[in-house]
Amino acid sequence: MLDDLFIAPDKNGEDVEAGARPSIPFDYLSVADELHSGRIKVSAAEYREAGADLATEFAALLDHAKLVLAGEEPKPEEKLPPIDPEAIAVELGLNQPKQVADFGRMRRSFAFANHPDRVAPHLRQRAMIRMQVANMLIDEAKRRALAGARR
Repeated sequence: MLDDLFIAPDKNGEDVEAGARPSIPFDYLSVADELHSGRIKVSAAEYREAGADLATEFAALLDHAKLVLAGEEPKPEEKLPPIDPEAIAVELGLNQPKQVADFGRMRRSFAFANHPDRVAPHLRQRAMIRMQVANMLIDEAKRRALAGARR
């Protein structure tokens, strides 16, 4: 793009060197000198804040690129499944007392609906996290149920 600003060849076939010149003089060395001189101060907080914004923007662009490469259209109103342990526990039904035999059935049922191999490609990372959290919650609930049955 900068090359187009510096040398824009004429459409009539004139020589490239005779093309339009930029109307604003631009000296790369003076800009580089200014940036590296230390005269421009940015606080650490501003730097971190800008970095966080850029990281979020980059992640969104990367997700969009993955969708485009996979041939899928992004869904603007798509509600992502929660990765919050409390929400997953409610989804599993762990707030109700269970017998030890129920935990295996619960695990299989959750995996059938949420396994990373069974969801859209852009949701696979989230599905993997959901499966890990669900397995952890089920294992803990099963341990507590077994400990309660031994008493």
